[in-house]
Amino acid sequence: MEKLVKLISMFPLLLLLSPPFAFAGHDYGQALSKSILFFEAQRSGYLPHNQRVPWRAQSGLQDGKASGVDLVGGYYDAGDNVKFGLPMAFTVTMMSWSIIEYGKQMGASGELGHAMEAVKWGTDYFIKAHPQPNVLYGEVGDGNSDHYCWQRPEDMTTDRHAYKIDPSNPGSDLAGETAAAMAAASIVFRHSDPSYANELLRHAYQLFDFADKYRGKYDSSITVAQKYYRSISGYNDELLWAAAWLYQASNNQYYLDYLGRNGDSMGGTGWSMTEFGWDVKYAGVQTLVAKFLMQGKAGHYAPVFERYQQKAEYFMCSCLGKGTRNVQKTPGGLIFRQRWNNLQFVTSASFLATVYSDYLASSGKYLGCASGNVPPAELLSLAKSQVDYILGDNPRATSYMVGYGSNFPQRVHHRGSSIVSIKVNPSFVSCRGGYATWFSSKNRDPNLLTGAIVGGPDAYDDFADERDNYEQTEPATYNNAPLIGILARLSGGHGGYNQLLPVVLPAPKPVVTKPQPSPNPEITPSAGVSLLTSWSGPISIEQKMTTSWVANGRTYYRYSTVVTNKSTKTLKSLNLSISKLYGPIWGLTKSGDLYSFPLWLSSLSVGKSLEFVYIHSASQADVSVANYLLA
Repeated sequence: MEKLVKLISMFPLLLLLSPPFAFAGHDYGQALSKSILFFEAQRSGYLPHNQRVPWRAQSGLQDGKASGVDLVGGYYDAGDNVKFGLPMAFTVTMMSWSIIEYGKQMGASGELGHAMEAVKWGTDYFIKAHPQPNVLYGEVGDGNSDHYCWQRPEDMTTDRHAYKIDPSNPGSDLAGETAAAMAAASIVFRHSDPSYANELLRHAYQLFDFADKYRGKYDSSITVAQKYYRSISGYNDELLWAAAWLYQASNNQYYLDYLGRNGDSMGGTGWSMTEFGWDVKYAGVQTLVAKFLMQGKAGHYAPVFERYQQKAEYFMCSCLGKGTRNVQKTPGGLIFRQRWNNLQFVTSASFLATVYSDYLASSGKYLGCASGNVPPAELLSLAKSQVDYILGDNPRATSYMVGYGSNFPQRVHHRGSSIVSIKVNPSFVSCRGGYATWFSSKNRDPNLLTGAIVGGPDAYDDFADERDNYEQTEPATYNNAPLIGILARLSGGHGGYNQLLPVVLPAPKPVVTKPQPSPNPEITPSAGVSLLTSWSGPISIEQKMTTSWVANGRTYYRYSTVVTNKSTKTLKSLNLSISKLYGPIWGLTKSGDLYSFPLWLSSLSVGKSLEFVYIHSASQADVSVANYLLA
């Protein structure tokens, strides 16, 4: 482990006496782009052709080989070269949640594709790490040997042993968090890649069953993780967290029942939290369950879900300073929990405040605090103040996002950024030689770790930009993951949207790297010919153009779409996503951006179909299943 350092006071008296928040507004779109780019610097494995961080190269290409499994890929968690499963899974869950809530804003800024690629880099690895239903690899590399060396990922000579959990060596917290990540990510890819989304959901189901059936703390099985990512909170929070995400991803009543039946006994309704992060998920569970309650999904579990919501609001009020036990803040107004990587708690708390603000606004409700009712806009203002602090509105006028602004950390505690790129100087950097030459250097990093959120200042807004000050200068993926959602929200303005409606993400825009061929001439459909059959699950969709006519020189087409329940159960509810629709539609009920059963139809029996029609002067619309519920 690196040695602790003394704090070095850097408070100029003038700055302390001057108003600390007289700063220009921030470019949240630029900050969003940079914060997503950071994940590309953390990639392990074979780097793709569109890799945008030029100083990184391939690494960890033998991971898992000694154990007979392919574990190439995934993310390094922070400034080291270990792949820790628990924080990696939390990172993917929070990136996915960010996209689920604010994917439309990311799409408008051109960053949705990059954000989805960042999620997929993690989920592709988790698929490999889960080779059997009750086996999950939770770590590659060893923190002790890794911290003994200061090497580029491309030069690693450290032990790359792979550690797993199984029925004899359980890890409910690790399996539960990975199930949550897979379930949340399945929502992200449901529209653009339904087959991949189904694969993720299948892994999520299996991982949840594994976590719930074979209970135990993962760090009792993978003991090498104890020194770095010990599971202090246990595994009950991850089981509830996974159930919440599986319900949101599948609409399967079993998981809603799980939350209702186990909320009291597993702490979901009992723990009053003032933190949220890779270890403690209760505040996140409580926020999600409060959302289900506001969506009217609680049913006879409403009294239990109301207790979840009370705890969610306890967390929100404590962050605002209007609760019975409030979070500590620095003199400059930053939420402060601990000296070591405090900003992880700032970004995660700010994300919960952001989404809960939007949930309340969507339902027309206020936040109930000990000091009285609080309008939801105050929660969003709190999140904005924390983000603005991180981006430079603080007593030191320092941006804690590397590469953003003019004054940001230059000596980051990060092996890859602090050592010359292997593409610039391919000479091997040895284990201890890296410490002698690069770690001890007082020069700024040779590689810019763009977008990285470092550990941040202390309880007095002080910060020492020194490489050996790992408590303050080391970045982490789970610092950035919640932040991308907040930045997307802030960059997207205040356009009207309802966060309680079912999620329909826009398809990411492809990145054009070369001139595209001229489009083929549009083929006029023939009446009665099947145009599109989609959705490989239990619901089929078939479209036909049934007739056409010319009016005022324009050709109009009438399309018939038949939706069939091919499952063995009754289809109780259905929401369809319909895009590229330019005319009237009959036979469905519109709800927000989605379409559901017509008012006269409450369910669809096994083998039965419903038909709807629409008319416009274009080729067929894109129709897909957004979500459904089988009895």
